Amino acid sequence: MNDKNSLPPSKAFGELDQMWFRLRSIMHGRNPGGEWPLRLQFVESYMLLIPIAGQGSITVDGKYCELKAGCVFVCLPGQLIEASMEDTAEQSVYTLRFDVYSQHSISEEQQPTRPAELHLPFPLSGNIAIQSTITYSKLCELISGYMGSPAPLQRLLAQSRFYELLHSLLSSAGQMQPTDTDTAMERAKLYIEQHYREELSISLLAAEAGTSVRHFIRLFKQTYGLSAIEYLTEYRIRQARSLMLPQTNYELKDIAAYVGYKDVPYFRRKFKQITGVAPATFMRNAKLKIAVCHGSLTGALLTLNIIPCAAPADHPWAEYYRRKYETDAVLPLAREDTLWIEQLTLLRPDYILGLETSVSRWMLPQLQAIAPTFLVSPLQTDWRSQLHFIGECVGRAPEAAAWLNNYERKAKSIRVKLGQGPAMGKLLLVRISAQSITVLSTRSLAEVFYDDLHFIPASVVDRKLSNQTITPEELWSSDADKLLFIVDEDAASQAVWSKFRDRASLLPPDPAWFSRIGHLPPYPWTEYNSFTQELALDSALTLWRNRT
Repeated sequence: MNDKNSLPPSKAFGELDQMWFRLRSIMHGRNPGGEWPLRLQFVESYMLLIPIAGQGSITVDGKYCELKAGCVFVCLPGQLIEASMEDTAEQSVYTLRFDVYSQHSISEEQQPTRPAELHLPFPLSGNIAIQSTITYSKLCELISGYMGSPAPLQRLLAQSRFYELLHSLLSSAGQMQPTDTDTAMERAKLYIEQHYREELSISLLAAEAGTSVRHFIRLFKQTYGLSAIEYLTEYRIRQARSLMLPQTNYELKDIAAYVGYKDVPYFRRKFKQITGVAPATFMRNAKLKIAVCHGSLTGALLTLNIIPCAAPADHPWAEYYRRKYETDAVLPLAREDTLWIEQLTLLRPDYILGLETSVSRWMLPQLQAIAPTFLVSPLQTDWRSQLHFIGECVGRAPEAAAWLNNYERKAKSIRVKLGQGPAMGKLLLVRISAQSITVLSTRSLAEVFYDDLHFIPASVVDRKLSNQTITPEELWSSDADKLLFIVDEDAASQAVWSKFRDRASLLPPDPAWFSRIGHLPPYPWTEYNSFTQELALDSALTLWRNRT
C-alpha cells in the first residue's frame, strides 16, 4: 500500500535515505521579546523560520523575501541574513536550527574527507508553501516542550517530532510544481548545486526544470547569463577552491575527483580558465599569510577567496571567516596601535594591507619592517581599482581579473532581464543617519544601480556631489519611481524612517507605491568593496519585488 503522504518520486530528494538530521535548538519569538528580530548574522547551521501568525521579511545575501504564515523559510549555512516581523499583537514565529549529515563516508582512497564536505545538502531553500499552519504550530509546541525537558527520552522525542516536521515540509515541497520560468530555472540551478559531483546532462536538467532541451538552454542562459554547463563548471571550481585553503592538505587528484573530474589535466585547464591561475599556483598562494589592518579591506579578500591571518577584532568579517571556512586561524587584532603591531610582529605575515587614512607615518616603517605593506587609497580609487590593486599586491591579479569579468557578465545578464519588464523608472537611494538624509550616488552601492545596471537617477540626484543631503520634504516630493533606504540603527535614524513609513501608509492602497520602497540595514551595505557591490547586483531583481 502506498502512503498518500510519502514523497513523490523526485531526483531532488534522491539522497534523503542517506541523510540524518539533528535539531540544535528551537526558539519561539513573540512580540515583544525573544531573539526577534534576528539581527544581521551569518547562519552557522541550517535554519527553519516558521511564521505562525503575522508577517514580516527576511534579507538573504542581499535579497528580500517575505515571511508569512503558510510558508516555511529555509536558510542555509553561510548565508548572510536579517529578519523581522511586523510590529503587531499577532506576531508569532518559530526558529529551528539543525544540522544535516550523511550516513556514509566518501571513499578515503579517492576523495577528501573534511567533515563539512561529508554533509549532504538539504534539498530545500527559500520559501516553501505548506498546507497547514496549525499542524506546524502544534508540532513546534511539542518539540519546544520536549527539548526543554531534563529527561533524555523526552529530548529524544523532540528529535523524533522534528523528523515528522521535516517529512511534512519535504512532502509539501515535493507536491509543488514550478509556476513560472524563474522557479523552473532556480530548480534546475539548485539541482546542479546538489548533484555537481555527478555526470549531468542538459536533457536531465531540462527534465528537472520541466521544459524541452531547446527551451531550457535558452532560458537558463537568459536567466543567469551563462549556460547550465558553464554554471556547473564554475560551481565545481568554486567547491575545489574551498578544498585548497591553508588548513587543508589534499592532493590535486583527490580534489579533482571529489568535484566531479576524473581527468586531472582537464580539471587543471578548467580551473585556470575560471580562476585565471593554475591549481598549483592557487594552492601555493593560499598558504601565504595576509594580514589586514582595516576591516573594510576584508570584503575584497573575500572575493579573492583569501582568509586573512589577522583582522580587526571588532569587525564582523572575522566571524564570517570562522563560520564559512571553519577556521580559528584568524588572529583578532587589538584596537590599540602598539598592541596590534606587536601582534603582527609575532605573527610574521607575508603581506600587510591597510588604508592610507588609517596608518600614520610613524606606523608605516614599523609595519614595513614586519612584512611588505601596501596601503589602499580609499578616496582616490573606485572599488574595481582597489580590487585590482589588492590582487597585484598579494599575487592574485589573475583571480581579481577573473572575478571582475564574471561580475561584468552577471551585470549584463541582469540588465537584459530588467529591460524585458516594465520600464525601470527613476531611482533614488538615500541613507538616513540621525537627522541627516544623504543621497547615495558615488562611492557606494548606488554605482551598481546607476552605472552597472543603468537605472536612471531621480531628478534630485546630483552625481557630481559626494555628500549631497536633502530634506524630508525633498525626499517625499521626489519623482523617484523606486526608492532604496539604508537606515542606521540609532533611535534618531529609526524615528525619521518611521515618520516616512507612517506618511506613506496614509496614501490610498496602491501596490505600485508600496512596491517601490526598499529598505536595508547599514551593515554591510555602507561598505564600499567588491563583496558588497556584488551583493547589490544580486539583489537588483528581487529588492523591490512583493514588498508590502
